Amino acid sequence: MKFLKPAALAATLLASSLALADINVGVTLSATGPAASLGIPEKNTIALLPKTIAGQKINYIVLDDASDTTAAVTNTRKLITEDKVDVILGSTVTPNSLAMIDVVSEAKTPMISMAASAKIVEPMDAKKAWVFKTPQNDSMMSQAIVDHMVANGVKTVGFVGFSDAYGEGWYQEFVKAAAAKNLQIVVNERYARTDTSVTGQALKIMAAKPDAVLIAGSGTPAALPQKTLKERGYTGKIYQTHGIANADFLRVGGKDVEGTILPAGPVLVAAQLPDSNPVKKSALAYIAAYEGAYGKGSVSTFGGHAWDAGHLLAAAVPGALQKAKPGTAEFRAALRDSIEQVKGMAGAHGIFTMTPTDHLGLDNNGRVMVKIENGAWKYTP
Repeated sequence: MKFLKPAALAATLLASSLALADINVGVTLSATGPAASLGIPEKNTIALLPKTIAGQKINYIVLDDASDTTAAVTNTRKLITEDKVDVILGSTVTPNSLAMIDVVSEAKTPMISMAASAKIVEPMDAKKAWVFKTPQNDSMMSQAIVDHMVANGVKTVGFVGFSDAYGEGWYQEFVKAAAAKNLQIVVNERYARTDTSVTGQALKIMAAKPDAVLIAGSGTPAALPQKTLKERGYTGKIYQTHGIANADFLRVGGKDVEGTILPAGPVLVAAQLPDSNPVKKSALAYIAAYEGAYGKGSVSTFGGHAWDAGHLLAAAVPGALQKAKPGTAEFRAALRDSIEQVKGMAGAHGIFTMTPTDHLGLDNNGRVMVKIENGAWKYTP
């Protein structure tokens, strides 16, 4: 009979004693409201995430924040105080995620956001030390847009974006990137996600006669300025953000969004990528899982952000389980530390390598340039 050495026996007993409780994962997503076309594929993806990690049962508690900031904060408080979750995934949009930071940092509960703004994790401070994210930063995507504009002779740009943290974050990052390449922003307009008309904003943009227009919106509401500009006869180049990368945008935009240029996560055009692309294999794995559950052509980039959040968690849990028992403050702290130490994790949108100062962990392999042609996404190297 083989006996364990005392040290090994102690480690085995410790691991067994620490792994008695389930891991509870709180999720708040925008499954209804203006951001529903983003939140629904995220919610669908949560159902595909591992139900056990390192032999430990995982419970996902999913709430809808209806694209509302107050509801997102309420959901976060409930998940932490009533459901005693070990980690928060969400929310879908930038304003909600920014509002949740105070709650999770006060409760010392790690959070993995599925929203885009760099402000969610930058600049790093004591509060944001508890926060991570999976979508590409607006700063990273702004640079890709500016590079494309310069390469294609654009010299003046009109900007129209959401009148919230998403639009403002994009404007600030785009201004910095544009200034570095001597691009001139000649008009700056805003609109609400729930607006049904942007005629006034479109007329001001038309009057400024920019070579190109950047629309900083997400989901189906991002189609409104573009359709209005087309109706008014604008013929310049139109750029959008990675916030539009789903089939609902194509459906709502129709012929008016033909020719749109945008940066996006590799998962949007994974099958078109060369085999040498380091993200192609992991992006295709997500597509296979999602379309296997929900049907061919159903995948979107936004569900990919939830997939990456779940896999970041899966990569971090084993290390945290070695230090503490789920359901405790010690485990939440250990899980935060373990997420921060994830290296080289292949996801749907890129290869994630976290550090104490970088809680996104993506490099430029996490973005590609895409054009809308014949109602479909086309990879444009």
